[in-house]
Amino acid sequence: MTLIKSISGIRGTIGGPAGEGLTPVDIVKFTYAYCATLPGRKPQSNGSKYKIVVGRDARLSGEMVEQLVCGTLVACGVDVVKAGFASTPTTELAVKFADADGGIIITASHNPRQWNALKLLNEEGEFLTAAQGQEILELAEREDFGFAPVDELGHIEEHDFTDQHIDAVLALEAVDAPAIREAHFTVALDAINSVGSIIMPRLLERLGVKCITLNGEPTGDFAHNPEPLPKNLVDLSKAVVDNGAALGISVDPDVDRLAFICENGEPFVEEYTLVSVADYLLERAEKQGVSPRNTVSNLSSSRALRDVTEKHGGTYYAAAVGEVNVTTKMHEVKALIGGEGNGGVIYPASHCGRDAMVGTALFLSHLAHKKCTASELKASLPQYHIAKNRIDLSDNSIIDSILNQLKEHFKNEKINTIDGVKIDFEAERKWVHLRKSNTEPIIRVYSEAPSCEEAEALGNEVVELAKKIMAE
Repeated sequence: MTLIKSISGIRGTIGGPAGEGLTPVDIVKFTYAYCATLPGRKPQSNGSKYKIVVGRDARLSGEMVEQLVCGTLVACGVDVVKAGFASTPTTELAVKFADADGGIIITASHNPRQWNALKLLNEEGEFLTAAQGQEILELAEREDFGFAPVDELGHIEEHDFTDQHIDAVLALEAVDAPAIREAHFTVALDAINSVGSIIMPRLLERLGVKCITLNGEPTGDFAHNPEPLPKNLVDLSKAVVDNGAALGISVDPDVDRLAFICENGEPFVEEYTLVSVADYLLERAEKQGVSPRNTVSNLSSSRALRDVTEKHGGTYYAAAVGEVNVTTKMHEVKALIGGEGNGGVIYPASHCGRDAMVGTALFLSHLAHKKCTASELKASLPQYHIAKNRIDLSDNSIIDSILNQLKEHFKNEKINTIDGVKIDFEAERKWVHLRKSNTEPIIRVYSEAPSCEEAEALGNEVVELAKKIMAE
């Protein structure tokens, strides 16, 4: 597996021949390049040192990568606040808690155990802009590295930010802890043998929720594929039903994605994590007369968010795929809530990063206020279904031609081109989104409609049309 480089950081598999995957040399080069961009982002005065927070999930290679990252930062004359086991949102918040100049998160998110990655943060605890990420990619290819003299090396201090993160969640005005405690919820939690097994049970305990934990040791030896999809959550579904739990909660290894299981063992559906939380916040804002009531998600996310936003008198905005694109749009329109359809909830009242702890606390508040089951809550939301497809190509050079011809073919429909081509069939409440992959010679094709059959039929229709274009 080759190293995957993007403006958000680098990721790859650990081990194997030189030049494949994520190697120690890659880790040093990209950490150095990150340090080299610090003066351009935040000039220092009086010779003071930069301070960077480093946190990691529990995956098997985490300690090795952490040592390389911290050692490189120290060699660059940068002080390190080592957060140890820390979720991605914990590390993002820790940048602000520690008054640091940035952060590096060591996690490959939902990828399997052999993967690891570096995610890079600015002084606000948010992902770097596209331009800043591109600068790091270019600097990492240079070979004229220079390091600090011995008297100017950085220092390492250790700090656990877990409880500060939980305190921050409980302090949110929209989190109704008394209502949650009054509801006496029992939940089943799949912590996937990573940092979720540390922070999630603590949060739930402080909310007065009884927690039955599966895969609760942070060994990094994931019990199953760590992506929180229904096919990977069979044991969680069984635990919910067997224990009479009100809810099943699944997080990924770095605890930024969040998926629920209903009390009957059926998936709440990851797309609806954001939709349900947004419905709660928008209804609350409408009653309080708060505005603007704006929301943001990416182009491949469910139309249900737009529907609930407009129901509560708000305005929905679409962004290109990628968390940095969503947060950029959220800042621009002063969004109340936003995220992506993969179970990522971004609530600016807390911070501008996906946060499963915030999402859990807001969802439980919603459930407590509604006094209904999770399946009844799901049924109360606009119902849509998403189908995922792909078009395999010999190379990427023909993608633009295919997308342009599809755009022309559907020119009488509503077209959005900020990220590939999205064709919106407004009258039928359907859409299809085509975008090229950054890592493979394929076009990803997502389609949504009020029923599974309609979504799949639309996706298949557009795939066949694209293949016909390719044949010509």
